[in-house]
Amino acid sequence: MVIKASAALEIQQLIGALGGTDEVRREAAIARLAVIGARAVDGLRKAYAGAEDRDTKVAVLRALESTGDRRTIAIARQAIVDGGDVAVAGAAALRGLLDSPHGPTSTEALDVLVSTTLDRTAGRLVRLAAFDALQGIPEGVRARVAEALRNDPDERLKARAADASHEAATADDVWQDALEGRLPDSPAALRAAAATRSASAALSSLQKMIDACRAHEGTVTRAKRPEWQTLRGALHQALALRGSPVAVYDLRESVQDAKEHLPTSFLAALHVVGDQSCLEPLAAAYARADPADAWWRTQLAGAFRAIARRERITRRHLLLKRIEARWPDAARELTARA
Repeated sequence: MVIKASAALEIQQLIGALGGTDEVRREAAIARLAVIGARAVDGLRKAYAGAEDRDTKVAVLRALESTGDRRTIAIARQAIVDGGDVAVAGAAALRGLLDSPHGPTSTEALDVLVSTTLDRTAGRLVRLAAFDALQGIPEGVRARVAEALRNDPDERLKARAADASHEAATADDVWQDALEGRLPDSPAALRAAAATRSASAALSSLQKMIDACRAHEGTVTRAKRPEWQTLRGALHQALALRGSPVAVYDLRESVQDAKEHLPTSFLAALHVVGDQSCLEPLAAAYARADPADAWWRTQLAGAFRAIARRERITRRHLLLKRIEARWPDAARELTARA
């Protein structure tokens, strides 16, 4: 596949952000690389091979998770050998291939996960991660793996296998109830269910769930609100990983109404799917932010500039002139390096 020079440069810059310390920029890069898909895989393979720290390897694997590209399998195999958090991320990357329309790809990913789960020489953390990645497969296949684990010498794995069917059924119920507008008492259960189901859920369903979560945030105590907001951010991130702007209005309104920092997932999603309508709320939030709050102002500015570049908003654009008229100091700072 021939990649244009401009696209190659973008991919190179995004991959560079995976090893950075800016969490929002890293999350945005992961989502953008997932949207780019197969064109970014060669660069991601090289980045994994050349990474000197495990955090970068995990970020590379997360970017590969949504590409659906068969070349991910070779990288995930190596990640499983590397162990620890990297192996967990490798198993998650394979999980994303189980629904591949390309039969040999889904079959090979399934084989790697099953063999890792049943490999008694592998570490417990790795085996548990591989087994958990199998929770989305047909019940009959999952039941056979669980049956094989009942005679395993590792008591933790045996217990996990015994509970797996019940946990999977509970997660299915939580997810289905949420799709129908019935949210659980705690957002943790829904967030766990979303982690394995949002990648294949209908975009309109995720949009409705975001709306329901936001409405629910207004009914809970202030102490509980951040948990629900974090869940809503995770759903926005799932949409960003699929390049979908269906809930951009909620991102825009969240920035507009924010009196405190938003979770990084909101800003990362804005980097990827935000549009022109988000620029004025971002400028307003930047203008009212405490000048001493460097982190928040930096993240707002980063999202503003990313959208302006993507939407090709120059200083001559009517929208930017309107922003300059309302918030001249903010506009000057936001466009200084745009």
